Amino acid sequence: MVMSNNISNITFVKFSKLYNWSVQYLIEDTFSFKQDFPFVPIGKFLKRNKTNVEILNGIQYKRVTIKTNNGGVYLRDIQIGDKIGTKNQFLIKEGQFLLSKIDARNGAFGVVTSDVDGAIITGNFWTFDVDYTQINPHYLTLITTTPEFIKFCENSSTGTTNRHYLQENLFLAVEIPLPPLDDEDAKEKKVSNEITQKKLVDAYYQKIIDAENAKIKAKETEKEIEKYLLKELGVENILNSHGINGLTFINFKNLDRWDVLSLQSQSLNIKSIYNTVKLSSLITCFNYDIDRKSLRFETYKYPNEEFYYLGMENVERDTGKLIDLPIVKGSQIKSQTLKVPKDFIIYGKLRPYLNKYWHNTSDFSDIVCSSEFFVFNIDESKIDKSYFLDVLSSSIVQRQISDKYSGVRMPRISSSDFYNLEIPLPSDKNLQQIISNNIRKLRLQASDYNDVSNNLVKEALVDFEKTIFKN
Repeated sequence: MVMSNNISNITFVKFSKLYNWSVQYLIEDTFSFKQDFPFVPIGKFLKRNKTNVEILNGIQYKRVTIKTNNGGVYLRDIQIGDKIGTKNQFLIKEGQFLLSKIDARNGAFGVVTSDVDGAIITGNFWTFDVDYTQINPHYLTLITTTPEFIKFCENSSTGTTNRHYLQENLFLAVEIPLPPLDDEDAKEKKVSNEITQKKLVDAYYQKIIDAENAKIKAKETEKEIEKYLLKELGVENILNSHGINGLTFINFKNLDRWDVLSLQSQSLNIKSIYNTVKLSSLITCFNYDIDRKSLRFETYKYPNEEFYYLGMENVERDTGKLIDLPIVKGSQIKSQTLKVPKDFIIYGKLRPYLNKYWHNTSDFSDIVCSSEFFVFNIDESKIDKSYFLDVLSSSIVQRQISDKYSGVRMPRISSSDFYNLEIPLPSDKNLQQIISNNIRKLRLQASDYNDVSNNLVKEALVDFEKTIFKN
């Protein structure tokens, strides 16, 4: 007989608070709240609101979604009643507290904003009227999206399938610490006003606002990169080219495809103060290594061997960065693969508008990637590699690609079309390096802004948790 060591003593629960007979609920659903404030059940200041509405044809209705992890309540869409299948729904109004009983375990809580006032919800959402004399609903949102509360929601959700539903009685029975609403409330209750719900909420959202401002600066800096590159290369604004007006003549010998987009793109020439060259004149190895051996590699023949594997999902769009470099066994890789030698470049031919590329500067010798990437190297006697990557990832290339990929559901660019992409090439490699170095500086600035934004978001929640929870 195996004895569990998880419980070191007997735990007593008052019968009046026995809302669930689950052992997991009774043992695990305790919060490490500080004892600095009075505790009040959520049901004391929230009252379920079920304002029914019959969906009528010919009338438009706003529908909402709640983003997880304190992402807020947002407008999902505006739909005409004819296209809404569930005809009996509920109305919500500004200031109410809203949750998804399915995604509560993922932190799907929020306050109804003016943008979605009068929207409709199905029975999979719950809306509550809030007693504003007791609680700030944004303070409640912060409490309910902390990791501890989300864990509680997981343990308090039931269901026999993947759709686990939060139990309303368990949610409303949870007691949470309730600081005074604001300075005035603290004065009336004759308690300290050092910590109030308003101050906690204001401090949190000020950091979120600062984080958003930093994110905006990052995006503005990224736009500056594009403007700088186009200006330095004297490239005419190709982003505003939406087609060819009038009658266009194309030599028959130059036709590779007969579709309209391809025919229009035949007339799209990159105009720069420098000569333009095709990628075919710069690429030295394409899907083969420096010894001209094919890079195609059949990982399924090595089922127990481990590889660093790159699928399309592992490469971040537009940035040239990896999201992840997972180690997987050959038996787990279902797609065809290519080796990625050191210093080679990969570029996603599947959905090329995602602009997924990566330069292998790692020390790993056993990286393989999906065959949905081109794997190649370039002649560095002709072009600086950093400059090449900067132009490859720019609108100069993207605008050309947008007219060349084929396929509706899974669009791809062919190797021949990829070869025929053109880029401006200053003959002076020093100038190429200067341009690339200036772009590096701008990218570092954008990266710094993004780091500031991410850190502020983390700090906002950590600071709130330090005030409410024990260390």
